[in-house]
Amino acid sequence: MNSFDPANAWTDEHGALHLRVAKNREGWSCAEVRLTQSLGYGTYLFVVHDISHLEPSAVLTLFTWDGMVGTDENHQELDIELSRWGVPKNDNAQYVVQPYYIPTNIVRFNAPAGVLTHAFRWEPGQVTFTTYVGAQVAGRARPLNQHVFTAHVPAAGGELARINLYVSMGKSAAATRKRDRC
Repeated sequence: MNSFDPANAWTDEHGALHLRVAKNREGWSCAEVRLTQSLGYGTYLFVVHDISHLEPSAVLTLFTWDGMVGTDENHQELDIELSRWGVPKNDNAQYVVQPYYIPTNIVRFNAPAGVLTHAFRWEPGQVTFTTYVGAQVAGRARPLNQHVFTAHVPAAGGELARINLYVSMGKSAAATRKRDRC
């Protein structure tokens, strides 16, 4: 139930990607970016500046998804989701191999404030998710959390890497305050 507006995603003069949830004439709009071609198996790294200021209903998702194959529950989807899902005391991060409703397909944890690198290494029959403190692109970050999934891991195909920032359940406390940014 979220609408996505291209104006809510941009890069700055340093090449950093910015996403926001913003008020417009129709209500609130969200942000999504995606690659135009599949990368398939390999390592996906996402350096995130800080999520500590996100309101509990905001969701930042770093994921793969293919809208052309699969079912409603599984579109070759692997997710790193950063959200409290509307509950302020929830852990704020999770790794997911879709479908999420299978208990062994989801691992929740708490991610601290500050720069974090979220990654997954996708191989046939296995995906290893890792979150590092700091920017892992320099190779010096220490692991904060890691989990290996070996069940329900999709095969690579036509999926695209995507990043989106949206509001869980289509509701936002930001409607009465300011917009969220990531």
